Amino acid sequence: MNPIYTDAEKAREHLEAVVWPNGPVCPHCGLVNEATKLEGKKHRPGLYQCNAKECRLQFTATVGTVFERSKIPLNTWLYAVSLLTASKKGMSAHQLHRMIGVQYKTAWFMMHRIREAMKDGGAGLLGGEGKVVQADETYYGNTSKRAKHYKKGHSQKECIIALVEPGAKARAFHAWSGNTQKNAAMLLSKHADQKSALHTDESPIYKGLGWNFAEHLTVKHSAGEYKGTKGQHTNNAENFFGIFKRGMVGVYHKCEPQHLQRYLTEFEFRYNNRIGLGIDDAMRAERALKGITGRRLMYRRSGKTQAV
Repeated sequence: MNPIYTDAEKAREHLEAVVWPNGPVCPHCGLVNEATKLEGKKHRPGLYQCNAKECRLQFTATVGTVFERSKIPLNTWLYAVSLLTASKKGMSAHQLHRMIGVQYKTAWFMMHRIREAMKDGGAGLLGGEGKVVQADETYYGNTSKRAKHYKKGHSQKECIIALVEPGAKARAFHAWSGNTQKNAAMLLSKHADQKSALHTDESPIYKGLGWNFAEHLTVKHSAGEYKGTKGQHTNNAENFFGIFKRGMVGVYHKCEPQHLQRYLTEFEFRYNNRIGLGIDDAMRAERALKGITGRRLMYRRSGKTQAV
């Protein structure tokens, strides 16, 4: 019943308040709160003109965002953002296209744009002094033995590595084919504070990676151990994987490798903005809207060299 989901003008006002908390920002020159709103029948709704002498260009709140040049009404966009951010295990493009009244391919592309807005661009390091970072991996895809090209083994699946700070945030990455240990080392050095304690299972990919952390403790799952003598475990990372796999199997069913990172970003966003951290559905949708700027996606038809 919120008017931002039914009225395009109310949706525009809400979007402007979210992306321009200090007044209109020119996407061309970056000038803040120095623009004139152009009104009248000859101007489209929400159009501004920059007052800078060297600029004087026109813009709206959607210029330079994932919504730019979209013919879909803004209230429909906001409704789609609310649905995707509120669904714990995701929402299929077929379900979205039925609920918001657009074609399936339109819903599919909208969802990829929203996932792009969910990226946590300004995130710092996980953990810190006196804190713990859990690292764990899982494998996705090529699970049906009835499939024509089924091959057994982890080398035939897509490797996913997750870093989780218990009680806080998580980062999930699609580790492309290659040296998995090298990928894990790179991700830990880039996203985990070395003052943290590193907790992993006994997988060989983490062997020798804990020397630059405060300590490296492992839990022996092969011996039926799920919590070590010093309290170490990887349960938080496994919980994240549990939600991810339930969503991928029960909602999305199939994902091509080139899109896997965006799906991981979606689940990571909802995990990092969950109720347990005091963030409700409305706040989560607003946080996704704050990430739309500077992330425009261009559609490529199938058969081209690049694709969304």
